[in-house]
Amino acid sequence: MNGTNSAFLRRFSMSVWLIVLTTLAVLAQSGGKRPMTFMDVLEMRSVGSPAVSPDGKWLLYTHSVPDWKAAKSFTDVYLVSIERGLESTRQMTFTKDKNETSPRWVPDSKGFVFSSNRDASGTTPVNQLYYMRPDGGEALKITDAKDGVGQFAFSKDGKLLAFSAGKEDERQIWTISVVDIEKGKATQLTKHKAPVTSWQFAPDSKRIYFLSPDSIDKANKQRKEKKFDVKVRNEESPTVHLWSCDLENKKETRLTSSQDYSVTDLRISDDSKWIGFRGLSGNRYLRTITEANTYSDLYLLDVATGSIERLTDNKEIGESSLRFSPDGSLIAFWASDDFTYFRNGRVYIRATTDKGGKWRKLGSDFDADVSVGFWSDDGKTIYFNEGWKATNQLFALTVESGKVKQLTSVQGVVSAFQDEDTKTILINSSDPSTPSNIYTVASLEHVGTQANWKRLTNSNPQIDGITLGQTEEIEWKSTDGKMVGGVLVYPVGYEKGKRYPMVVQIHGGPAAASLLNFSGSHGNYSNIFAGAGYFCFLPNYRGSTNYGEQHKMSISRDYFRQGYRDIMAGVDYLIDKALVDKDKMGAMGWSAGGHWSNWILTHTDRFKAISSGAGAVNWISMYAQSDVQRNREFYYGGKPYDNFEQYWDVSPLKYIKNAKTPTLIHVVEGDPRVPRPQSEELHMALVMLGVPTEFYVYPGTTHGIADPRNQLVKMVSEFHWMEKWIKGKKGWFEWNELLSTLKDEADGKKEEKRDVSEKE
Repeated sequence: MNGTNSAFLRRFSMSVWLIVLTTLAVLAQSGGKRPMTFMDVLEMRSVGSPAVSPDGKWLLYTHSVPDWKAAKSFTDVYLVSIERGLESTRQMTFTKDKNETSPRWVPDSKGFVFSSNRDASGTTPVNQLYYMRPDGGEALKITDAKDGVGQFAFSKDGKLLAFSAGKEDERQIWTISVVDIEKGKATQLTKHKAPVTSWQFAPDSKRIYFLSPDSIDKANKQRKEKKFDVKVRNEESPTVHLWSCDLENKKETRLTSSQDYSVTDLRISDDSKWIGFRGLSGNRYLRTITEANTYSDLYLLDVATGSIERLTDNKEIGESSLRFSPDGSLIAFWASDDFTYFRNGRVYIRATTDKGGKWRKLGSDFDADVSVGFWSDDGKTIYFNEGWKATNQLFALTVESGKVKQLTSVQGVVSAFQDEDTKTILINSSDPSTPSNIYTVASLEHVGTQANWKRLTNSNPQIDGITLGQTEEIEWKSTDGKMVGGVLVYPVGYEKGKRYPMVVQIHGGPAAASLLNFSGSHGNYSNIFAGAGYFCFLPNYRGSTNYGEQHKMSISRDYFRQGYRDIMAGVDYLIDKALVDKDKMGAMGWSAGGHWSNWILTHTDRFKAISSGAGAVNWISMYAQSDVQRNREFYYGGKPYDNFEQYWDVSPLKYIKNAKTPTLIHVVEGDPRVPRPQSEELHMALVMLGVPTEFYVYPGTTHGIADPRNQLVKMVSEFHWMEKWIKGKKGWFEWNELLSTLKDEADGKKEEKRDVSEKE
């Protein structure tokens, strides 16, 4: 951590606003390390965009450092030897307050291209492309597009670099010859009447396939430019279709024309003979965020003949992840079992040339989702990542038998993938003590043993100086005799036989799960609570994924009740184990976690404090307010107009007179998923009933809090709400404490300038 923030950290850690170790014994036990702070959470860095060199020797990746006060993060490109690992790491770009992103290797491995706003100025800086050699030297700017560069890629034969450029409603594709890449001479490839929205090179490098709308609504564009900013719900929009552009003669050919769907999600077979795509319904009322995947189907285009086969035709579920085997002989996609909504995902497969043929279902005996990740070279195995209880693992699906085999057993989270060209295996992994990093392994035969992994990145070395709460996966018996699982984070300095306060942190979804990953985000900062002497209990209640189909689906038509019993049974389990002080407990959550917090609020007074983030209280009004309807229909048994009683019966507002627990409420002003009126209804009811409550509304139009400053407000207020009502701490939230962070930043900069002048 830099000197600027360390000044703040010292001040903050000495005040009521950050966590201190309660005794010298705890400090000694932690080896002199300090507890995690809110600043640590806001300053967590990340790695991404891994790119293996075509010769398989090097990995480029991006390293992003947040600037929470500016609500931005700044990204640089790094290089590491795949053979030598961490010790060979080199930072390749060093621009301050700018971003270098999306590194891509030139096919000869002698250089790479990245996108950057390093030379941009003004309020809306645009990105250009830059070429750089891996042995260092200054990056060369190779594009100068007035409105910036968007998507870019190299052709498989290594001859062309293509990129899209132009205003959003005029964007076209341009190319640069790789032989002359340092000269940066670009030639316009497409001259389409409408903008190019996305595109891909064919693997044989003969064509580019692109998507473009049939027309541009000029009147709609002009009315927005003239500030007629009326928002039209389910606005009409032109259908989007698939085109090809011959790279030799630049001839553009239309490949789809049906007005029944818009084309999206292209996938081209490695032999360039087939194109799979998804078609979204052309109906304006079926294009909402909820229905986009439901009212869509998969299609297959024969490149040689131009004929299109409709692969699926249903209205209940949405298919996705269409993939071809390496030789193009097989085609597979993901869909829920028997095409029934919310069931486990399965892989459906058939011969690509078997037009109208029957699909074979794979993975039927596996009680979790099966998906299409990447294929073995011989096309006999499909590899995929999937949640398994409180972990995420790599699995193998045998195409012939349809059987699934687990390849990893990590006490953490694994997401493995294969570089298509070099076949290098890369693994993105984290666990409770290690933030997400990139690893590699020699082969899939060795992936099951972590000792065989070679670490390639170290995203957050500062974590080595921080004491974290011991974290473990736990299971307990619920009220109906079923076993339920979750994650338990111990207080820092835990002493056996001593009871501690506890916060129940309820995950969203609810079709999701709390995992054994690193707790270092504004959505999960258990380590801060652990540093302050709390247990953190993260239950994977009924409705969660990773514990089988029945566990996930059993809350249909009974949304809260069994899940609530699961949570409370877990609480009692921890009390019975003499870990938790039953008189010092709180509950919190966001989205579905907020829904459950509201149910807890209205069904028990066992908790001393509750924090409800983006939580619903009235499912009848929520149905129309939210951008999600299909899920509600599954959970509550149809539309509310056909079943008002069921919707009301599982609405926390129905039981609001039972509420006694002090409740802090958070919501984003323009949240489309759980809109503000839900929190307004809760807040008004609590005020009228005399229940202690505070209500924080954050600016924005997203389901989560986007601005890091407001993430800080949410964390600090929530933490101290628990401190006040659970531990009886005096006072609560003082804006001056947060504002002082900005003052400390300014003071730190003055000190840095003074130090520099003294050295000079």
